[in-house]
Parts: sequence; C-alpha cells; structure tokens
Amino acid sequence: MKILTIRTDKPEAEIGLFNDNVETDYIKWQAHKELSLTILTTIKTLLDKNNLDYKDIEGVIIYSGPGSFTGLRIGFSVGNSLSYGLKIPIVSTNESNWIKDGISRLKNKESDYVAVPYYGQEPHVTAPRK
Repeated sequence: MKILTIRTDKPEAEIGLFNDNVETDYIKWQAHKELSLTILTTIKTLLDKNNLDYKDIEGVIIYSGPGSFTGLRIGFSVGNSLSYGLKIPIVSTNESNWIKDGISRLKNKESDYVAVPYYGQEPHVTAPRK
C-alpha cells in the first residue's frame, strides 16, 4: 500500500512516502509562510523522484495537531482534496507515533472520510468592530 504522509503543524513541513510500513522517501522543508505555495510542488517532486503518479497513492495520513492554525488548514485542505479526488482513505492522528498509528488504521481499512484538525484549544474570537 502506497501511503502519503503530511505534517504541516509547524514552520518545517514534512511530506513522506511509505510502502506499507517501509519509508520510501521523506522530505522536510522550511515552508513557514510559503506552505500554500510549496506543498503541492513538494508532493509532486516526491512522487516524480519515486516514479509514481497521484493515482498510485492508496492512502493519506495527516498529523492532526495541535499546531499552527493556518498550517493545519492548508495541510488538511490538501490531504482531504487528495482523498476525495482519488477516492482513497484518509486518517489523522496526533500521537508521537502518528505515522505508525496511521498505517495501522489504514491497514485495518479505517478512514476518517473527512479529516479534521485538532488545534489544541478553543479559538480566540474577537468582537467585530463597529
């Protein structure tokens, strides 16, 4: 099973490629404020480097947080879009062994269908200005 992993909760983003439990390739980069500009090209670079296409991905694992609000939203938008468009399962987890846990869930045929980030606290909503 070819699995794409996504972690975007901090300035250093991570994209991984696994074949079942075996790490095939892993890229970390300083995405910070350019995550929305770099995440899709980084995924494409990872796939090209491994002679794969999007259609070869059979599951997505995403780190659910807590972490950067915007970073998590971008990562989840990409992960959920890939899951929906490719008709493949997506799972999210926030444990220290998030990849191992995610692989186990995918092998057990689990899917979150729509993965939702965990921000770690309630949002701070300010009153609108008059």
